This record gives sequence, structure tokens and C-alpha cells, in this order.
Amino acid sequence: MKEQIDVVIVGGGMVGAALACSLGGSRLKVVVVEAQTPEPFSADQPHDLRVSALSIASKNILETVGAWERVTSRRYCPFRRMRVWENAGDTTFDSTDISYPELGYIVENRITQLALLDRLAAFDNVELLMPQAIKRIDYDGAQSVVALENGRELQAKLLVAADGGHSRVRQAVGLGVTSWDYNQHALVIYIETAYAQQDITWQRFVSSGPQAFLPLTGNYGSIVWYQSPDEVRRLQALPFERLRAELVAAFPECLGEVKQVLGVASFPLRRQHAQAYVKQGVALVGDAAHMINPLAGQGVNIGLLDAAALAEVVVDAYSRGKSFADVSVLRRYEAMRRNENLKMMTVMDVFYRSFSNDILPVKLLRNLGLGLAQRITPARNKVMKAAMGLEGRLPKLARGERLSAG
Repeated sequence: MKEQIDVVIVGGGMVGAALACSLGGSRLKVVVVEAQTPEPFSADQPHDLRVSALSIASKNILETVGAWERVTSRRYCPFRRMRVWENAGDTTFDSTDISYPELGYIVENRITQLALLDRLAAFDNVELLMPQAIKRIDYDGAQSVVALENGRELQAKLLVAADGGHSRVRQAVGLGVTSWDYNQHALVIYIETAYAQQDITWQRFVSSGPQAFLPLTGNYGSIVWYQSPDEVRRLQALPFERLRAELVAAFPECLGEVKQVLGVASFPLRRQHAQAYVKQGVALVGDAAHMINPLAGQGVNIGLLDAAALAEVVVDAYSRGKSFADVSVLRRYEAMRRNENLKMMTVMDVFYRSFSNDILPVKLLRNLGLGLAQRITPARNKVMKAAMGLEGRLPKLARGERLSAG
């Protein structure tokens, strides 16, 4: 017997869980299928290597669906300033310039996921299947059947792919992608510093690629070091004390004393964009729809905006008696998000390529640009608001508005 489900979300990570919370409390029957159970949080655990810079818009989404307090009760690091520089060009963004207390928040991905999964437990209309493996996904152009390893078969009016860049759902329904690699890897290094908890995140551009610092709670931080794949492999293989010495030699003095390296990981830089976000009875969100250069940390933020926009479209259609799984309805979601995401991806791509070469005219132009950004307040403030998720076409949840019950 196939179970009739309104919305089946494959993937219970940050974006999939946010979508489920956004649909929580509605009259829609929602099932979330997640393969892995995240490790429980303990305050004495070291920080995870995977962290994100959540924007004000993302915080609004989490707060509106009732998950933000579950983040702040665990661990998070607000930041108020962001510095970007190279040689003569140097600009600092400060939230007080636009009368905001913070620019954003550095949060471990697992903490955001746990906060959302905790919140899901309060919704009677949402069922979380975790850990649960999928045996197969059948799609016939109208409805989808998700067959689970435990023998259950879920027949979904709307199947949502929230299962990452290598999305099994996207492949099963035949939605293609356009992608390319940047031929650079990012080395993520978890460090203990001599500084107390900081309120600034910064990015310096050098000939080998960007160097970035993200503050964590206490006297800890996360370093992101962009290098060639071979160099990242070399660095990652070093003993921690030798890696610490390389950090001290390569990074600016504002990093402060690095007391010790506590962890390291790496990932390739890749851009990927789905050729369509929707088809009959199917929608893609988050990395299943797009993978973006992590330069400005916008990947999770645009994924959460996807979740908020899709929930808004689905709840609105359901409340008006429309078929929320119909492709004509789902295209409203695609119209809200695809071009916005493409613009962000293009800006990050241009920014990355502009700062990743030593061609003299380009160097002069980018230094001039950073210098002008520091001196021209309206332009600097506009860039700041865009990074905070306060510009563009925002879904209701990102503006702090609740969705109707639906």
C-alpha cells in the first residue's frame, strides 16, 4: 500500500528541515526523509569544521519558524564588522553604519540543523524519518513514489529535492545541471587564537587566492585558505604544528597568535546550477538547485531563502484551493528564486575571478574599487545590506512575516 503524502522532502539538512518547519502547522501532510542522524550537541564539544555565516534574512527565517532560540541556546557567534582588503585597497563594513547590531552570525551547520529538527517535533503534520535510507525513487511525470529501505512507499504529490549537490532526486526526475570547477580547493582550519571572542570576519586577497577568517565562540576561529588542489593536499597532510607554522608565515598579523591547530578539512570549489528548479510535482532547493563559490558564505543563505519561498508558494496555493504541485504554480517559486540565485552566483564568480589573478590593470581596478567602497558610504552600505539578505525580492519568512496556516 502506497501512503498518500502531500509533500515528501528528501534531505533533512539545514534547507530541507527549514522547509519542513515552514510548512509546519499547516494542513499539509509532510514527510522528511534523512539518511543520517546528526550527533547530539554538548557545550563542551569542540566546534565543528563545517560552519556558515548566517545572514540577517536567514536569522529572520529561523526566528519566524521558531528555531532561532534553539540556535542561540546552543552556540553561535555574532559578528559586527567585515573587512576586505588587498594591497592598497581596503574597506571595512560595520553594522552600526546602517543601525543594525550585527552583520550576521557564524553558526556550526550541525547546530542549525539540530535546532530545526528539534522544532519539527512540535508539528503534528510533519513526520521525520531519520535515519532512513531510500531504496528507489520512481517518477512518472505526474507523481513520485519514494520507496524506503524499511518497506514503506510514499506517494508524493510534491517531491522536494533537498539532498545536496549530487541530488538523487534531481537525477531521478531528469533535471539537468550546468557546472564547472574552479581548479582551486578551500582548506578549512579550526584554530585556537590568543584573542578573546572576536566580532569581525575578514578576507584578504593574495596571488595564490583568498585568505579568510571566521570568528567562533571563545578564543576560537575558522580559517579558510584557498589554494591549488596540490597545495591544499600538501598542507592538509602536515602535522598540526607544522601547519600552524605555515599559517603564521602566510597570514596577516591581524590573525593574532595561533596557539594551536585543532582540526582541518578541505573541499573543491565548484559552481553548479540546475537548468530548471521545477517540473510537474517536483521542486529543487538548496545545493540540489545550485552550488555557489563559498567566497562570501552565501550558499546556505540562498538555500534558506529557497525553502522560505517554496513554502510561501505551496501554502498560498493550498489555501486558495489550487494544486500546489502543478508546475504552473511551482514556477512562481522558480521565478522568485532562480534569477536571484543566478545574480548572486554571477557576482561571486566575477568577484572571485577578478581577485584571483595578477594582471596589473585588473589589480589596479580592484584596489581602486575597494578604496572607493571605503570612501563612498551609500555604495558600501548597499553592499552590506545585500550581504545581509536585506536587498532583492525576499520571501515573507525572511521579512519576519508568518505564513497563513494553509
